Amino acid sequence: MALSASDLPMMYTLLSNSMSGDESIRKPAEAALSQSESRPGFCSCLMEVITAKDLASQVDVRLMASVYFKNSINRYWRNRRDSSGISSEEKVHLRKKLLSHLREENYQIAQMLAVLISKIARFDYPREWPELFSVLAQQLQVADVLTSHRIFMILFRTLKELSTKRLTADQRNFAEISSHLFDYSWHLWQSDVQTILRGLSTISPSYNSNALEQHNDELYLTCERWLLCSKIIRQLIISGFQSDAKCIQEIRPVKEVSPVLLNAIQSFLPYYSAFQKGNDKFWDFIKRACTKLMKVLIAIQGRHPYTFGDKCVLPPVMDFCLNKITDPEVDILSFEQFLIQCMVMVKSLLECKEYKPSLTGRVMDENGVTLEQMKKNISNVVGGVLTSLLPSERIVLLCNVLIRRYFVLTATDLEEWYQNPESFHHEQDMVQWTEKLRPCAEALYIVLFENHSQLLAPVVVSILQEAMNGCPASVTEITPGLLLKDAAYGAAAYVYYELSNYLSFKDWFNGALSLELSNDHPNMHIIHRKVALILGQWVSEIKDDTKRAVYCALIKLLLNKDLSVRLAACRSLCLHIEDANFSEQDFSDLLPICWDSCFKLVEEVQEFDSKVQVLNLISILIGHVNEVIPYADKLVHFFQKVYE
Repeated sequence: MALSASDLPMMYTLLSNSMSGDESIRKPAEAALSQSESRPGFCSCLMEVITAKDLASQVDVRLMASVYFKNSINRYWRNRRDSSGISSEEKVHLRKKLLSHLREENYQIAQMLAVLISKIARFDYPREWPELFSVLAQQLQVADVLTSHRIFMILFRTLKELSTKRLTADQRNFAEISSHLFDYSWHLWQSDVQTILRGLSTISPSYNSNALEQHNDELYLTCERWLLCSKIIRQLIISGFQSDAKCIQEIRPVKEVSPVLLNAIQSFLPYYSAFQKGNDKFWDFIKRACTKLMKVLIAIQGRHPYTFGDKCVLPPVMDFCLNKITDPEVDILSFEQFLIQCMVMVKSLLECKEYKPSLTGRVMDENGVTLEQMKKNISNVVGGVLTSLLPSERIVLLCNVLIRRYFVLTATDLEEWYQNPESFHHEQDMVQWTEKLRPCAEALYIVLFENHSQLLAPVVVSILQEAMNGCPASVTEITPGLLLKDAAYGAAAYVYYELSNYLSFKDWFNGALSLELSNDHPNMHIIHRKVALILGQWVSEIKDDTKRAVYCALIKLLLNKDLSVRLAACRSLCLHIEDANFSEQDFSDLLPICWDSCFKLVEEVQEFDSKVQVLNLISILIGHVNEVIPYADKLVHFFQKVYE
């Protein structure tokens, strides 16, 4: 039996009861709602609850109604054999109702309504709901700031949903949407950015005159709308056009949009320091705006590398990012998320395969011109632009800055390490490299070195020797010299494959590294952790006459008091035991202490990733070492404890 308007009070009561802390009230309400889901009119009743003006203050009930509505769309919007689904008439009613309620004041409800529209659009656009975008566009013409913000929320969610559809017809539909929406969205974006910059210039002096409480709500809402518009622009350019790496055609919006995005970043950045100590609301917006715009540029370059390689786009972007990395303003040094995006951009440009000579075969089109030759011509031009932007002295400067500034541990890092060495280990070595500044700098350094190894290898060796001479193995105080040596050790560890031509591992190990390992001062855990990293990375360069000493060193590091050092040693031991030239003979008498250390370590660590890392070493030992049987009883006992 269908639900109707007369069932609204009951529906409201059930939704309200379904959030009760009393199980005797909540369970029956949830059961009743579950039974009603498949009944005709259920979604219409929910829609009435969500949009009822007299329930505007009942946000929790309205949110619960929208959750049930979303679940019903997933389960019943498409007609299925096992249920009657939602009738065509009710669908028409719901679509009209959703588009008539665009000016929702509550942000959470507005977000949920945008999700509902996007879910329905995935099923119904364009066949059943062809008017969706035209209605939204018409409403935008007469909308106030709040309504236009809500419409852009809907547009963003809907475009994001539709862009994930992979059928050719769906992609054609998305391209058509892009052609209709792009110009309007881009003009609004440009208009809004001017409004925002004018507004920020009036707020900045008021901050200095202690008028901190005067918040311009409409300006902030315009800022939020503009951010949504930025996401929409990105979606239209990324998903609305076939990648120019495939079609070898210039994508006009890339050349139109990218320079303006860069100008906007340059206009916003000065406000980072202006709002840093006082206006948190707009300081947060500045951070999100600059980071988001850099992410949009990175996404555009990844999707349309050839058009991005144009002389009006790539040189200013690359120049800007390199300058921010090597010579940032003092305040920008604390803006880590932005510096990370600058590094990601430079890394993407340096390793972009479209900017390197093509090694693919000849693919002929109908005119007989090879696509491969077209790509090669563009690659040569862009490659020349990149080369001109990165003369030798700039490459050396970038390498020096990455090692001497971004690799060096800060006071905050050392405090975090002291407070929780286990978490610090994972933060530095296992975190997604785009999330933290130091791992990101390390990733950029590795790519830079791969591209210019002959130029940079002597530079890195020079920094390493300078650091070692400036901080002998006997130094135990945490000085700038010791921190530079830690950074230089990291730099040498990551590019072992090229440095081995310039640096004898045997001499290095028998000299400085062994002396440092024999120094048990608590502060030496900083260097010991990097030595553990080096011993793992340089495994292919460790010859037979040094293997035994290296194995003993790693076992000693596995017994270190610092958990971060022990976990680093654990990972390096895995690399040695898995190595094709692993010497079981040199390792066999170290097995008992290695097993015991693993069993102790897995009990001491708290984090899941740490336990997995130690279990991985145990697994590798079982798989690669023959003398496992003497430790069978200990292993059985250990695995029983792990299982429990």
